[in-house]
Amino acid sequence: MLDDQLLGTKQKALKINLNNKIYGSFAEIGAGQEVASIFFKAGGASGTVAKTMSAYDMTFSNAIYGEETSGRYVCESRLLKMFDHEYHLLVERLDQKRGDHTNFFVFANTVVALNYQKTNEGHGWLGVRFQTHPRSTPSNAVIHVKMHDNDAVLQQQAIGIAGVNLLYACFYLQYDTEKFVTSLMDNLSRERMEVDMVRLSGPDFKNVDNRLLSLQLVQHGLTDAALFGPDGHVLQASETFYKRNLLAVRGRFRPLTHVNMDMFKTGYEMFIREQDVDASQAITVAELTLQDLKAADPDIDEKDFLDRVDILCSLGLTVLISNYQQYYKLVGYLSKLTRRKIGIILGVYNLQSVFDEKYYEEDGILKSFSTLFKKNVKLYVYPSKVPGIQEFYTCKNFQLPENLRYLFMHLVANDKIEDIHGYHEEMLHIISDNVLAMIKAGKPGWEEMVPEEVGKKIKDNYLFGFAADRKNYDFSDARAIDAVPDYYDTPLW
Repeated sequence: MLDDQLLGTKQKALKINLNNKIYGSFAEIGAGQEVASIFFKAGGASGTVAKTMSAYDMTFSNAIYGEETSGRYVCESRLLKMFDHEYHLLVERLDQKRGDHTNFFVFANTVVALNYQKTNEGHGWLGVRFQTHPRSTPSNAVIHVKMHDNDAVLQQQAIGIAGVNLLYACFYLQYDTEKFVTSLMDNLSRERMEVDMVRLSGPDFKNVDNRLLSLQLVQHGLTDAALFGPDGHVLQASETFYKRNLLAVRGRFRPLTHVNMDMFKTGYEMFIREQDVDASQAITVAELTLQDLKAADPDIDEKDFLDRVDILCSLGLTVLISNYQQYYKLVGYLSKLTRRKIGIILGVYNLQSVFDEKYYEEDGILKSFSTLFKKNVKLYVYPSKVPGIQEFYTCKNFQLPENLRYLFMHLVANDKIEDIHGYHEEMLHIISDNVLAMIKAGKPGWEEMVPEEVGKKIKDNYLFGFAADRKNYDFSDARAIDAVPDYYDTPLW
């Protein structure tokens, strides 16, 4: 048999069609009925397809699946209602006849493709509710996709391919979640489509951590950013950030220290005082980049990743994983998701890197800054305490080459860059790399450098290499950077 990766879309559909245990319904709204169409064209569809339908008219759709309180039809809640309705009908009508030897499924999608005027962005929700054993409790697989083809027909075709990939993965790859994730883009390219959210739930995925799936989406290039909330529940960014004020802090958070918390707190207090910020609609986001996750090892340590995420989530933070090394690319991404105010908290040394022209050789610094300093964006700069010097390093004594000084002054004068006020001077000596080295060594004193709840989690769960009996650690091997504060432990590029 061919390796799963080598199977074409038609071959995947045919393999499912020839499996007499797999049987179910297709319900597709928007972008045609391309998924069901592929199964019909592959041959042997009578062995797989119980029903296909497409309730395009909103009145018909509401009559069948119920109304959406948001008024939106291309949303996850609509997809789940389609699951509930169609799966109930499937079992009700066919369980007695073939339930003892059939794995039932419902494939559903709700999609908006490119309109005739090409003024919108194509995207959609696709999902499968399915059994892996006859009469077993079903599991769910849900994904969100963005379509990039500049033609509605091509977008429809891409949805068809993605739908076949998803259904195939549910029945043949459910026990290898990394293959499950990467297979979603079989016979597709990032130029055509990206998958920016995947959520697996139910008895067949009881040991799956969806946060790791989010990491894999970014790690394997299916998307550039993935999101999950304080409860660890994976989120779709465009729905979560829609009409929200966003405040983002980039860091390694290994571990999260008092300095990190001071940055969050003082930056947030300044952000919500802005005239164009509604505090009730503000979300604080902790961002981890792939580069930061690979800082110690090119192969990402999944436990270490989850250790950091557990701490961030326990503090009520929304976590973003991204592949955006430069801040202007992060801002460009966030600006597509909300028109409201966006704040970025960063250390003064990171700001210095932002003004380093060597990182803008392709587009030039002015073009990149037009994205970074959009109308709704502001940078909040946290200071540094340089050893041996009494004065703090802030925007007031910020050092730049002569040719960039007036550009910086223009941005400060127009309220695009501002020093953070009210910070705690006594915390600026804390360096996260030193704290990490102390934790690994079992050297006392690190507990005073992290929030109490963070210290408790580290000890209770033996995070970041903590071991109570470890002694005499050789600090010559530690990555201690005494001259640089811990918010600079996250390289910008």
